[in-house]
Amino acid sequence: MYHVVIGIDDDAEHALACVEEVAKLPGEPDEKEVTLVHSFTDNPSGASATQIHSVREAGEFLEDRGIEYDVNESSGDPAEVIIEFADEEDADLIVTAGRKRSPAGKALFGSVTQTVILNSDRPVMVTGSTKRKS
Repeated sequence: MYHVVIGIDDDAEHALACVEEVAKLPGEPDEKEVTLVHSFTDNPSGASATQIHSVREAGEFLEDRGIEYDVNESSGDPAEVIIEFADEEDADLIVTAGRKRSPAGKALFGSVTQTVILNSDRPVMVTGSTKRKS
């Protein structure tokens, strides 16, 4: 059994790209334990992570494939939250979705994926976007 931590933002397409790749990992569904990590940077309505569309979509995808998952919600810098949680849980892999940004955009706004890659001691898988077929 191995434990995968997936950083989930508000983009359902990114979330689905991550869970699709996790489903393709070697092994049977019951050999994979997944934690969907969502970090709120601003949550004035007091929403729960399970109320976030991207988190629900990712969870439904995993559930449909018989992969056990749980949801961890936090607040703060998303990259730090993902790394700290993966370390605390001794995760085997971190999965996050890449985002297309210009070099200037990355310099100005940072990149969660880039920060996770550079600061984690664990393997990190970066997925692209997925185009879902209706």
